[in-house]
Amino acid sequence: MLEPPTKHIAPDFMDQFDVVIIGSGPGGYIAAIRSAQLGMKTAIIERYATLGGTCLNVGCIPSKALLDSSEHYHNAVHTFEEHGIEIGKAKVNLGQMIKRKNDVVKQTTSGIAFLMKKNKITVFTGHGSFTSATTISILADDGKITEIGAKKTIIATGSKPASLPGIEIDKKRVITSTEALELSEIPKHLVIIGGGVIGLELGSVYARLGAKVSVVEYTGGIIGTMDSSMGTELTKVLKKIGFEFYLNHKVTGVSIKGKEVTVTAENMTKDNEVVSFSGDYCLVSVGRKPYTDNLGLEKAGVNIDERGRIAVNDHLETNVAGIYAIGDVVRGAMLAHKAEEEGVYVAEQLAGQKPHVNYLLIPGVVYTWPEVASVGYTEEQLKKDGKKYKTGSFPFKASGRARASMDLDGLVKVLADAETDEILGVHIIGPRAADMIGEAVVAMEYRASAEDIARMSHAHPTFSEALKEACLDATAKRALNI
Repeated sequence: MLEPPTKHIAPDFMDQFDVVIIGSGPGGYIAAIRSAQLGMKTAIIERYATLGGTCLNVGCIPSKALLDSSEHYHNAVHTFEEHGIEIGKAKVNLGQMIKRKNDVVKQTTSGIAFLMKKNKITVFTGHGSFTSATTISILADDGKITEIGAKKTIIATGSKPASLPGIEIDKKRVITSTEALELSEIPKHLVIIGGGVIGLELGSVYARLGAKVSVVEYTGGIIGTMDSSMGTELTKVLKKIGFEFYLNHKVTGVSIKGKEVTVTAENMTKDNEVVSFSGDYCLVSVGRKPYTDNLGLEKAGVNIDERGRIAVNDHLETNVAGIYAIGDVVRGAMLAHKAEEEGVYVAEQLAGQKPHVNYLLIPGVVYTWPEVASVGYTEEQLKKDGKKYKTGSFPFKASGRARASMDLDGLVKVLADAETDEILGVHIIGPRAADMIGEAVVAMEYRASAEDIARMSHAHPTFSEALKEACLDATAKRALNI
């Protein structure tokens, strides 16, 4: 964040809005659009020059662009010949990959700017902060201050990369996800601290391009928020493209010497034996933390909780009437689509409607290849809750569509109530899992049984047939193709 200038220019005359949104990420800009659709005079404040927040600028969208580019290269090297495609020796042009990624970002953020104009939303560029519960000051980079009045305010400032105590991120050799999207060279050895979604996705990009990737993870498995079977399967898959995993390792330090980065850790499975990993880059990917810096929350009287998140009630309202918070700054999964649902929820609530968000049915996705997608309860949660359940599964290696595309890794796993057969959770690792999970979300929103999906016609050949087969397996162990 840029430091505020020492001299401020006198504020402009105050304008009044029905609702002001601070932050233009997926939660913020969707909240703004829905508020405007519902007839409210709406303003949105964004600290940076482009709209879209972390997701569109340095998160979801650019990472997917690089993931797709690197997957094309990986297939050119490893599968084209078997498909009967001969192209000679493939070569990586990392500069062009980054340029294409930047073009995708520009197109997407420009689209958000268009939507603001279309919906007659006033956009303010600068750092927004409360001066009172109903007044917001906007400090532009040139020192100009604009003050606006807000009958209602929605805080949607998102999150930023977290780190570990004692680790200095220099943004050159020890980097976060932001810098990993702008590297000028393919790492020889990328050491990743953390086995979560972001690290594995970005590690996949560079592993496909030829980098050695080592993941140092504190717990006993990767993607720990998902069903453990997904982490086990993904570990096998990523090892095939050169990943090395060091689980149950506690990182104790990171040092830089020239172009070499050394990560030291304790192996907790071997009496805390000290080990080290040396590479030319270290990606610190240990989660994200709420971004509430210099928001003036204390001037508005807004409370935060013990984890630094803005405290809200079940209606996403803070302890101060008329001030709401959504997305990564509040409790719950840090997901763009969760923030979007909350943005719509607050806007519709302000308009007097009765919206709802079913947090159990917000899917999670890992955009490696194969992808991993999950919704509902994990098997570990059901065991912990003492819930009686049954399982069904189907491997993609038994899918005709998967054989045709050479995407044989992974499986679909369905968890259903032992008595009622209601679907309680669906977990997929396989081709297009991110798209397939939508069927499970729809089914679970309508409280479908495993038999309901099992009896629905699925086009053949498709990847989604694997979900039908897993439901058949859960219903009466009667999958047809295994």
